Formats: sequence, structure tokens, C-alpha cells
Amino acid sequence: MALTMPDTSAWLAEDVGSGDVTTTALIDQDQTCKAVVLAKETGVICGLDVAAVVFAELGVRFEPLVAEGSAVEAEPIAEVEGPARGVLTAERVALNLIGRLSGISTLTRRYVDAVAGTGAAILDTRKTTPGLRALEKHAVAVGGGTNHRLGLDDAVLIKDNHLRLAGGISRAVTRARAATDLPVEVEAETLTQVQEAVEAGADTILLDNMTLGELREAVALVAGRAKLEASGGVTLDTVRAIADTGVDFVSVGALTHSARSLDVSLEVLR
Repeated sequence: MALTMPDTSAWLAEDVGSGDVTTTALIDQDQTCKAVVLAKETGVICGLDVAAVVFAELGVRFEPLVAEGSAVEAEPIAEVEGPARGVLTAERVALNLIGRLSGISTLTRRYVDAVAGTGAAILDTRKTTPGLRALEKHAVAVGGGTNHRLGLDDAVLIKDNHLRLAGGISRAVTRARAATDLPVEVEAETLTQVQEAVEAGADTILLDNMTLGELREAVALVAGRAKLEASGGVTLDTVRAIADTGVDFVSVGALTHSARSLDVSLEVLR
């Protein structure tokens, strides 16, 4: 997914309000400084480009010391230099973005490493922070995961509530095929529904909250006629066993809704 850089001015405006009273009171307008951004723990770095945009809005130069997606220890990851007022005012917004996105990338990398060699890809979901979806999905990709749907307009995913209102799997798939050429995915909670989805011609079947035994049966039943996505309560402790059942994808909402922000800080050098 190509990242379109967001308009960060609203985020700065939210933090600054009518003015950074502390910085304005203490720091001369013509004072300059140099500072370093530090990762304070091991992780996968993401968000450098958007942090650069935040600092640039206040005339501050941001120079990454590592590449996006780099695995780092506790170490410097960027330098900033420019008007001291700008450095201090932009600091929190920039660090919040780097911390949040790096946390997602770090957690995603752990899931990707956990299923290495199985052939299964780790997918994200739409369980994202409103307004930050593009950035959070970018962070998943930086961590080695695969983006599922960016929104409701780029694929058909027929879930349980759709099925209740549309009259079942066969009818829902038929109506979806008539309405669009986009790929069609259907959620199945039972092996009977898996069979119905295959017969209806679904491209992908989402296996919702199935046991390992059910997942293996679904893989045998489908026999390559559709892609299979396992979903529901996946954790780092369970993801390897799920991937070993032979599914094509494992979707993990926790990548974006439960990732802990990476600890990052800014320290003025002079």
C-alpha cells in the first residue's frame, strides 16, 4: 500500500492550541538547538517520514539515522536541528507518531517471525484508530505483515450480519458477484458454511474462531479451491499452531488495536 503523507497541521494545532505558553515564555525566538531522537528499547522503527513532516512544519530539519523498518536496540534513530521553539513544540506529536507506529511494526514483526516457514501470511484488519488507518496499515507493512482491506470499497467481505440480512451464503455471494468484479470473501463459523462458501464460488473463506481441528478439516475440505483465512482471538502463543494447519492467511486485529507504543524520547544536545 502506497502511503500518502497525511496533513499533520491539525495534529499540531490540537496540541498547540492558542500557543505553546511554556516554550514561548522560556525560549528566545532566535534561539536554535540540536537534538537526538532515541529509541529506548528494542523494536522495529516506523514513522520517520511523517515525523519529518511534523518538524518541517515548524522549520526544523529531521535527519533519520536508521532506515524505516530497521530493527534497533536502545539507540539514536534521528537527529533534529533548527529553531529551538519549533523543536520543543513539535516534539510530542512527532514522538507520539513514531512510538505508535513503531509499536505496531514491532508487534507485527513478532507475529511474522512466529509463522516463518509455514507459508501463511499475517494480515491486518480494519480495527484501526479513526484518522490513522493509512499510517497504521503502513506500519503493519513495515513490520512484514500484509494489508487486508484499506476500507469498505476495495474488496467484498461478507460477514455474519451480512449473511443474516442477505439470506445466506449462496444468495449473498450471487448478489455480490452481480454487483462487482471485486474479490469475494465469506465468513464461515462452521464446516457446513465452509462447504456452502466453496460451492457458491467464494474467492476466500474467513474461518472465524475455529479450533485447530476444524481449521485442518477446512483446509482438507476446500482443497485449494479457495484461499483460507483464520481469524478470531489470535495471539503470539497460538499463531504458529494456527498457521501450521495449512491456512493461507492469519488475520490479527491486535496488530493495530492492542500494540503498545515503543518508548522513544528526544534529548536536546546543545
